[in-house]
Amino acid sequence: MAKVAFIGLGVMGYPMAGHLKTKAGHDVTVYNRTGSKAEKWAAEFGGNHAATPAEAARGKDFVFCCVGNDDDLRSVTTGPDGAFSAMERGAIFIDNTTASAEVARELDAVATKAGFHFLDAPVSGGQAGAENGQLTVMVGGDQAVFDRARPVIDAYAKMVGLMGPVGAGQLTKMINQICIAGIVQGLAEGIHFGKKAGLDIEKVVEVISKGAAGSWQMENRHKNMNAGKYDYGFAVDWMRKDLGIVLDESNHNGARLPLTALVDQFYKDVQAMGGQRWDTSSLLARLEK
Repeated sequence: MAKVAFIGLGVMGYPMAGHLKTKAGHDVTVYNRTGSKAEKWAAEFGGNHAATPAEAARGKDFVFCCVGNDDDLRSVTTGPDGAFSAMERGAIFIDNTTASAEVARELDAVATKAGFHFLDAPVSGGQAGAENGQLTVMVGGDQAVFDRARPVIDAYAKMVGLMGPVGAGQLTKMINQICIAGIVQGLAEGIHFGKKAGLDIEKVVEVISKGAAGSWQMENRHKNMNAGKYDYGFAVDWMRKDLGIVLDESNHNGARLPLTALVDQFYKDVQAMGGQRWDTSSLLARLEK
């Protein structure tokens, strides 16, 4: 059993922190900007809640974080009453936020100077993956630090991989989002084409999902796409945030991402339709409007 803190109890962080407590049996203290949510978590899982990130992090072996973006991450780490002000020497800060590689390297430098460790560890698998403890975790950091942290991360993961030095986890997550964007657009166009051709989409997917066209998105999203139901899952607003990070990074490293840039604009169209909180599979709605 380790002494653990978890900062950020959104749709991902809330169940992730729960697995650390109930599945792995760690001593968990949580912090959330909206304090009532932290109180609710503590009542549900039997852990503790803190009034500030610093209070949550004080005396902990591992401090996890899953917030919205780079600015949110800086706020809960190096901002007033941030977790970094209370981190113990030798402790490990594990950031599950999908953020930039730049902020990961920035915070790692601060952590190293203060005598503790930092891992960037964005996740993939969505809300369902978080709730079921089946996330994929892409980690950037030192091998020895990763080896210490992995048994704790395993509480909410089905796959954990060290991708390279700090920042490599975020870069890998960017590739994940690049691939998803293209796959979902292709799936949306395929279903749209099938409907226009008068085909039974369920029969089509039953066959082609077992061949080279098969994908996780096809298996898990086609039914709701076919029914036009998008009020769940990974929101369009979040995807645009992630793709913005991807495109900004590509401007620095010289990568050419024409399809990603195009799909990002398609998601902008979905936002204009009122679909900011629709699932990312709502690219089909844009084709059918």
